[in-house]
Amino acid sequence: MISNILHQYTLLVDFLGKALGPDYEIVLHDITSEPSRIVAIANSHISDRTIGSPTANAALQMLATNSYKTNDFLYNYQVSTEDGRILRASTMFIKDEDGSPIGLLGINFDDSRYKDLCKNLLSAVHPDAFLKAGNYISPPVAISPESDPLQPDSLTDDFSMDISTLMEKSFESVTASLDTPMERLNQQEKRDIVQKLQERGVFKLKGGISFVAKRLSCSPATVYRYLGDLES
Repeated sequence: MISNILHQYTLLVDFLGKALGPDYEIVLHDITSEPSRIVAIANSHISDRTIGSPTANAALQMLATNSYKTNDFLYNYQVSTEDGRILRASTMFIKDEDGSPIGLLGINFDDSRYKDLCKNLLSAVHPDAFLKAGNYISPPVAISPESDPLQPDSLTDDFSMDISTLMEKSFESVTASLDTPMERLNQQEKRDIVQKLQERGVFKLKGGISFVAKRLSCSPATVYRYLGDLES
């Protein structure tokens, strides 16, 4: 059951979804639940997520790095859908009376229809050969955070549909550049992996400790010890 504070935002999700239109996905996350999950969503066709889907990786990163302590919201960063569309995302931290985060309100804008409209308009006024040569058409430009001290240097995400996939993708991302086989990693290398996974919010997911312990071929107690070392 979500808190009274978060419950008040469920109406806002529905309102913004209708007011902004079908190209804006509005998402409300309850981060006090175990695991963090979506409790309200409008225009869910954009990411194909539903109520009960896990909180995505970028949001977990925000929490793991304590971004909420210095920011009320983050805006205009990139997220990507399962089919490769790039969305412009913004997230507001919902806090309780003590300033602790209890929820996230996200807005994800999909400009696919406008890109298609622009392409069709150019096709209507230019010969095909002219367009194929690349004239008047440039590659999509990545959206970068504006020069605002509240903005992260970089923050990207994808919308994994289940927790196990989210953890697996995070683990593969932080270990992709390793030259040493997993079974031959030393303790320091394992600590480094645990630190990177902590920064990505993996240990805020249910089963995160057990998952990492299994992948590193060590005990959950060892992972807890590595996490303790990071805090000391």
